[in-house]
Amino acid sequence: MIIVTGAAGFIGSCLISRLNADNFNYIIAVDDFSNEEKNRNLVGKKIKERVHRDNFFEWLDQNYEEVEFLFHIGARTDTTEFDWSIFERLNINYSKTIWQRCYEYQIPLVYASSAATYGLGEHGYEDSEAIIPLLKPLNPYGDSKNDFDKWVLEQDKKPFFWAGLKFFNVYGPNEYHKGRMASVIFHAFHQIRNSGKMKLFRSHNPDFKDGEQMRDFIYVKDLIEVCSYLMHCRRDSGIYNLGSGKARTFLDLANNTFKALNTPSTIDFVDTPADIRDKYQYFTQASMGKLRSIGYDKAFHSLEEGIHDYVTNYLLTGTYY
Repeated sequence: MIIVTGAAGFIGSCLISRLNADNFNYIIAVDDFSNEEKNRNLVGKKIKERVHRDNFFEWLDQNYEEVEFLFHIGARTDTTEFDWSIFERLNINYSKTIWQRCYEYQIPLVYASSAATYGLGEHGYEDSEAIIPLLKPLNPYGDSKNDFDKWVLEQDKKPFFWAGLKFFNVYGPNEYHKGRMASVIFHAFHQIRNSGKMKLFRSHNPDFKDGEQMRDFIYVKDLIEVCSYLMHCRRDSGIYNLGSGKARTFLDLANNTFKALNTPSTIDFVDTPADIRDKYQYFTQASMGKLRSIGYDKAFHSLEEGIHDYVTNYLLTGTYY
C-alpha cells in the first residue's frame, strides 16, 4: 500500500500514473477532492481508496500496518497567498503530523519542499543542510516550506528513511486546473494559441536583458522518476534539490513553445508588476550533485525535449498523464 497526499493535484496525479506503470495499484489517494476539474487528473488511474485529508490521520492510525511508503506531495502552493494561518495549518502542522506518524509507524517518507526556500539566492542553490537555517524566502509559501525543513533537521525521532525534495520550476501534464499558478509553458501555450504571441516580463535588473531572466525548469516526468528511485532506494536520508541542474532563459522557453506549435515567435515585453518587482528571482539553478552522489544517474529532459512532449502529446489534445 502506497499513500500519495495531494493525489488529485498536478504532481501527485502524475506520480500515481508512474506508480501504476510499475504495477503499484494499491494506492491510497489523499486530498480534499472538492475541485471537480482537479479530480479529472485521477480518471483512469488505479486507486484502492480515496481518503479526505481531514480524515487521513484517523485512517492511518487504523491501517498503518499495511503501508509500505508515503509520498507527501499535498500542500498549499499559492505564492500570492499571504494568510499565514493557511500555510501554518496545511504546510507546517499537517506535515509535522505526517512526520510524527511515519516515525511512530516506521513508514518511509518522501515529502515535497520547494526551491522557493532559496529566496533571491543570496546563499546559492546548493542543497547543503547547513545553509537551510540561513535562507530567506520571499513569500509565506516559501517560508512555510523552509520552516518545515528546519523543523525536520532538528528532530531526533525520524522515519528510518526520509527525503525532502526541493522542487524547482516544474511543468508538464495534469496542471490544467492550476489557473494562474500553472507553469509559464502552460500560459505560453494558451497565449500563443489565442493571439499568436505571448508576453514576458521586462527585465528591471541591468545584469539581465529582457527575456534573459533564467530559471531551472524541470519536466514533471523527471521529477516522478526521482520519486520512484527514492522509494526503491530507501537510503541516504536528507534534503535534496530536484531541478534539471541547468538554468534556461524565458526566451528559450517561449521560442520552444512557438516551435512546438509551428508558429513564428512574436514576444511582447511588459513591466514586472511593481508589487513583486523587488522579490523577483532573476536566476535559479539547482545544484544536483547531492542526488547524483547517492546513485541517481538518469538523464533529465532538456527544455526542448520537455516542451515538445508536453505541447504535442498533452496540451494540443487536452490529454492527461
